[in-house]
Amino acid sequence: MSDIKVVDASALAALLFGEPRAAAVAASLEDARLAAPALLPFELANVCLTKMRRHRAQRKALRAAFRLAERLAIETVVVDHEAALDLAEATGLTAYDASYLWLARALGAELVTLDRKLAKVAI
Repeated sequence: MSDIKVVDASALAALLFGEPRAAAVAASLEDARLAAPALLPFELANVCLTKMRRHRAQRKALRAAFRLAERLAIETVVVDHEAALDLAEATGLTAYDASYLWLARALGAELVTLDRKLAKVAI
């Protein structure tokens, strides 16, 4: 049985949209069961929207890349929002980022992120 890992929007967006660290993210997620807070699709949609606004000519390709997320076996999990809020307050993270950290801690899982501040707190 594979290990479970919590993947955040920064890491998954790098993978979906072919960003420079995509290969490293792919390697870190290989053979793992993936989990994320239920907010992940909203965050990915926002990343896609931002990219479409910056790169209008790539709109069709960006939408196609965004739809690839649906094909990934990522279990979305409801987070204890009160606990995530407490964690955000204690760490200085946003409530969004704290939800990924909370989930990783709740599952005893590694957190895969490209967000420096989140990664630093997750250690």
